[in-house]
Amino acid sequence: MSYSLWRRLWFPDAVAIAAVMLVGQSLAAEVLDKTMDISGTELEYKVILPNGYDPAKAYPAILAFGGGPQTMRMVEATVARNWREQAEHLGYIVIAPAAPNGDLFFESGDRVFPAFIIKLLGDFKILQNKFHIAGVSNGGLSAFHIASLYPQYFWSVTGLPGFLDEATPERMRALTKMCIYMYAGEMDTGWLRSEEQQAAKFRTQGFTVEFSEEKGEGHVMRTLDGQGAARLFKQFEQARQGCGK
Repeated sequence: MSYSLWRRLWFPDAVAIAAVMLVGQSLAAEVLDKTMDISGTELEYKVILPNGYDPAKAYPAILAFGGGPQTMRMVEATVARNWREQAEHLGYIVIAPAAPNGDLFFESGDRVFPAFIIKLLGDFKILQNKFHIAGVSNGGLSAFHIASLYPQYFWSVTGLPGFLDEATPERMRALTKMCIYMYAGEMDTGWLRSEEQQAAKFRTQGFTVEFSEEKGEGHVMRTLDGQGAARLFKQFEQARQGCGK
C-alpha cells in the first residue's frame, strides 16, 4: 500500500502559531538552540533540559520530530505542545531537530543519522545510551523510519500520528525489540486506517504495540498537548522497563 498521499502534509499556520505561543507559559525547563555540522550538512536542533539539570547525571531522553515541512517553526510547535511541560517535571532530555536544507527526515534528511545520535551520546549522558523516538505526522513517519534503520539506539517508537512507511519485512523486523505506540484522531480517517492496519500486522508477528484512537480528534490531536502528554511519558517509562521482547 502506498502512503505517498500523506508525505507532504503541512499543519495549518494558525495551529503552529498557537502552539509556539505556549512557550510563553511559565516553565522552568531550559531550551537550548544548537547547530551541528555533519559531513558538510548543517543541522539545527533544540534541546530541552529538565529542571536542575546535572551534566554528570544520566537522564532518559527523547528524539522528537516535528510535522509538516519539519522546519524550526514546526520544531518549536511540537516542543511547546507535546514535550516541554512533561520533560521539565519528569526529568527528561528532549532533542528535536529541524530538517536539514528542507529535506524531510524520512527522505534524504536521514543522511545525518546515525552520526547525529552518536554526537548526542557524546554531548549528554543518556540512560543506557538509548532514546525514545517520536514524532507528529511527517515527524511520526520520520520516527518509524529512523527507528527501523538504527534500532540499537531506541527503546520505543511513537507516532502521533505516525507509522512505518515502506514497511518491508526487514524494516518491520528491525522494530521487534521496541515498544510501538501509535495514535490517530477519530476524524483523521486516512491515518487512522493506516495505523490500525499496521498495528494489527505488528501484533500478528508478536510485537508489543499499543494503538489509540483519539475520540473527536482530527490530525492535530489536542488530547496529547500539555498535561495530556503525560500519557506519552508513562509509555516511555513502560518501554524503558522492558515491555519489548
